[in-house]
Amino acid sequence: MAETGAQTREEIRAVLETFSHTPRAHVQSFGCQLNFCDGEKYKGILQDLGYELTDIPEKADVILFNACAVRAHAESRVIGRLGALKAIKEKNPRLIVGLCGCMAEEAEVRALLKKSYPFVKLVLGAGAMERLPESLLAVYRGEKHYETLAFAGLPDEALPTVRESGFQASVPVMYGCNNFCTYCIVPYVRGRERSRRPEAIEQEVRGLIEQGYKEILLLGQNVNSYGRGLDEEISFPALLRRLDAIEGDYFIRFMSSHPKDATPELIDTMLQSKHIEHHLHLPVQCGSDRVLKEMNRHYTLERYLQTVDYARQQSPDFGFSSDLIVGFPTETDEDFEGTMRIIEYVKYDNLYTFIYSPRSGTKAAEMPFVSTQEQIAARMSRLLARQREISEDFNKRFLGKTVRFLAEKHDPETGLLLGKTREGLVLEAAGTPEDVGRLLHVTVTGVKNWALSGRLER
Repeated sequence: MAETGAQTREEIRAVLETFSHTPRAHVQSFGCQLNFCDGEKYKGILQDLGYELTDIPEKADVILFNACAVRAHAESRVIGRLGALKAIKEKNPRLIVGLCGCMAEEAEVRALLKKSYPFVKLVLGAGAMERLPESLLAVYRGEKHYETLAFAGLPDEALPTVRESGFQASVPVMYGCNNFCTYCIVPYVRGRERSRRPEAIEQEVRGLIEQGYKEILLLGQNVNSYGRGLDEEISFPALLRRLDAIEGDYFIRFMSSHPKDATPELIDTMLQSKHIEHHLHLPVQCGSDRVLKEMNRHYTLERYLQTVDYARQQSPDFGFSSDLIVGFPTETDEDFEGTMRIIEYVKYDNLYTFIYSPRSGTKAAEMPFVSTQEQIAARMSRLLARQREISEDFNKRFLGKTVRFLAEKHDPETGLLLGKTREGLVLEAAGTPEDVGRLLHVTVTGVKNWALSGRLER
């Protein structure tokens, strides 16, 4: 297999030598953090083959769209972007256009590409990224449409990666999902849960920290299921403790956690750590037990709030964020009132809210709506307005306190740094461009509904 891979790379490099310029590649990722992480590997593979990376599609000889299938609206946007590439292809006949990621796993999408977008020559499904070199070679050899679909295994640990940031890095710990929520297409396009070996994860994280990375984001559709499929018995809290023991000055963040698997051990591990954030992204999705059952979420609100209560008993400042779906087909006004009660009780620091959109192939797509779109839109407006008030009020718990803060950006017009605290809160403070990428101490002097503001302690 290794010999075949080496031979394929040499054949592609021979093709690239026939270009009158250094061949360029453009990779654009859409969707979740895991997709963006995959996109960094696509860039690494292309660079290793001899392509020069470019942010300008018009200058590229290979364009890959690495697209997510979770949201129908996002999928439509990707199809629209693909259509806009037709003119670029006409100007550059040697251009290879490809669609990658979980969106490529959908049979309907592949059929649409063949029918209406014949210039898309390459299709790579989720988990098939290591097959990119042979797919490119097939197209260079004249294949009109080359498909590779595979998500049963794990990506090759030796795949190169081009990191988007010099101080923030995403590290997948597992792939796939076994939960089959009735509104979600992920298990169908990313496959069942597969966990990376803990020693491989530790080696990657240790290497990043030695290179000076300050934030490690651990990724998985449900990180609390980590360990599934491994020969050794290891839990996600055990993995966290192993990574937290690595020496250095850095933050560890992770997402997402499924409420059915979030345990007191997880909370204890976070609070007893040196590096792990004191914040948990815990998607509740809805404030109605009846709707949660129809969503196939496998927990009740009582079970969910037990996790919240336990964390806040250990640390009143512990932060929570969540995902909420408004307008699930069977959601009534009474169900939505339950959602409003949940946000009042938990006092989330941040909410990622979505109006339900049907995904073909899921059970929820077959359910009739009991509410009008006008009713659903009104619920969403009410939810967002109240959440803004809750966030601003609850953020006041940090006034006067000194917190650790990773500066992610600097705005030259305002002179403000923007980043996140260990509690997962957005914070802004006056600083310099040299502060970007550093972990700093900041005294909180003000609050907004979306962020804290503070003063750097030099």
